Amino acid sequence: MRIATFEYLGKQLLGVVLEDRVLDLAGAATAAQTDPFPFSSMLRFLEGGSAAMAGAQKLAASGRNRPQTYAMASVRLVAPVPRPGKIVAIGLNYRDHSIEQGVEPPSAPLLFAKFPTSITGPSDKIVIPEGDPQVDYEAELAMVIGRKCKSVTAPEALEYVAGYMVLNDVSARKWQFADRQWVRGKSCDTFCPTGPWLTTRDEVPDPHTLNICTRVNGVTLQDSNTRLLIFRVSELVSYISASITLEPGDIIATGTPEGVGVFRKPPVFLKPGDVVEVEIEKLGTLHNPVGGSACR
Repeated sequence: MRIATFEYLGKQLLGVVLEDRVLDLAGAATAAQTDPFPFSSMLRFLEGGSAAMAGAQKLAASGRNRPQTYAMASVRLVAPVPRPGKIVAIGLNYRDHSIEQGVEPPSAPLLFAKFPTSITGPSDKIVIPEGDPQVDYEAELAMVIGRKCKSVTAPEALEYVAGYMVLNDVSARKWQFADRQWVRGKSCDTFCPTGPWLTTRDEVPDPHTLNICTRVNGVTLQDSNTRLLIFRVSELVSYISASITLEPGDIIATGTPEGVGVFRKPPVFLKPGDVVEVEIEKLGTLHNPVGGSACR
């Protein structure tokens, strides 16, 4: 399934995307005289576990014929997880990205955090802060945790992943490099576009075979495949959970491939008026315009 958080007539709803339509899960549950609570938000849905997932599948089976379905053109998709508890990101996790920097691949995952206030939607504006901080794009496969986990092994790790989505790890390179740590440069408001929906794990049997790319104003600047990940999805969940409890709705961004703007010759940084598209096979595309700080 493709589970989306969307706005319709001023209300934020949770739905299942059915081709060119989206089913309001809470509305459909109410009409079917079942409990709508697990479908009141993405977080409630994830906390509902397998029972909520099964309930959504049942409602979606006849969803196109229900009055609680809306044309995709009439709704606005927002970030699938509007306010995650944590965003854990991984640096230098593609072999080709290490090569373009001229550095050795890391021997263990390199973790950093993006603040939840950086989250924005799949078509929302990326706002460049004042001070010309050299804003860059980074296409990333993101996974969303579906069950609380601590110290899980790699073979069991995927059982704790609810699904996958597209993420753009927007970065202010001037601040990232000047600070000698990455939190400020990675956590500016609007610097974490996600979506366009959460694709459940059963729809992606192998997350390590997906084409991933970035286009800026229609020009392809990143073009790679998740098979080049150094540390795979299950390894990352296991490694992170060894020291950090992961909870439903937490997001793990798995790293970016080669082609980022800062290492191009000459460098390419985002500017107001640009349009950034990040696409991952089977998961969809983010379409984010870029604006200046006056757009706040």
